[in-house]
Amino acid sequence: MDVIERDDCVSGVAEQLAREFGKSVPRADIEEVVATARRDLDGQVPPHALDELLHRLAHYRLSQLSPA
Repeated sequence: MDVIERDDCVSGVAEQLAREFGKSVPRADIEEVVATARRDLDGQVPPHALDELLHRLAHYRLSQLSPA
């Protein structure tokens, strides 16, 4: 997976999570959480699983930030 595909993955996941968390977490924070999660997963998961695992990890982290 090259850099462009990774950036598309990050953008897509950030967009999905912004729809869910956008009312309680600022967009910039969502994008930062997704970018950090991508860096944490880089080289740790197979490229074909990055999208799903990125979404799951970022979702978990955002749920910890979002007020109940």
